[in-house]
Amino acid sequence: MSVQLSPIIAGVMNWGIWDKNLNTKEFTHLINLFVENGITTFDHADIYGGYTTEASFGKAFSDSKIDRKKIQLITKCGIQYVSENRPDNHIKHYEYSKDYIIWSAENSLKNLKTDYLDAFLLHRPSPLMQADEIAEAAERLKADGKILSFGVSNFTPFQTELIRQKTQVDINQIQFSATHHEAMLDGSLDYMQVHNIKPMAWNPLGTVFRENTDQTFRLRQLLAKLVEKYHIGSDIILLAWIMQHPAGISPVAGTVNSGRIQQLMKAKSLVLDKQDWFAIWTESMGNRVP
Repeated sequence: MSVQLSPIIAGVMNWGIWDKNLNTKEFTHLINLFVENGITTFDHADIYGGYTTEASFGKAFSDSKIDRKKIQLITKCGIQYVSENRPDNHIKHYEYSKDYIIWSAENSLKNLKTDYLDAFLLHRPSPLMQADEIAEAAERLKADGKILSFGVSNFTPFQTELIRQKTQVDINQIQFSATHHEAMLDGSLDYMQVHNIKPMAWNPLGTVFRENTDQTFRLRQLLAKLVEKYHIGSDIILLAWIMQHPAGISPVAGTVNSGRIQQLMKAKSLVLDKQDWFAIWTESMGNRVP
């Protein structure tokens, strides 16, 4: 891959009107806080905030005066969301024509107030996507210096291979966590290792702290013991569990909590005992490993 991303990535989805509704000053503070704590890669998608969050970030980044070369910007395109900002969309669908992909990248550049994107991803696979058109768009954007690397998000190995046969795929951002670990069993992470595709994990804490199920109860019980053993927060343990996989997965952290942001990079240096790593997987499944 032509760009180097930080080991943990800042997820911007919840910063805008979809959740925290932060103002420009708060956006700027968060950007600085992540960078100060070694997290220099920011993950966007055009649809976040109903197509508004990129522009909010761009204004804040411009105000921050941070050197563009010190951060990496990722964004995604393709989901056509029903929004007042896209009045022609009457139903959620996907659009991956060559012209649209190029337009979307250029629109994101304008919103983010930058001349290039470190990585540009197709947000979700479409049954109607034409690999040749996608490849032509990606190659044009690279040739024009508007994107440095190209990738996908939520693609299966076969869907990725369809695109990879036509143009280089550097990244696949997938759902992966202690509660959603199918990617390490269905060949997805193996495929990415074979083809040097960088995995990113969205929702890396899964449902551990958001749902009360037998699975999350078992995991929380185990994590309470591991917190005492490793003297670190359970969220950091869960991130370390992901990062210990040999595929080199970068978790996308969606927190805006200052205290948690300052702790996140500790996951990079935390090496779980192998039996503790397997204990997390075991408690998630509710039975011994096969």
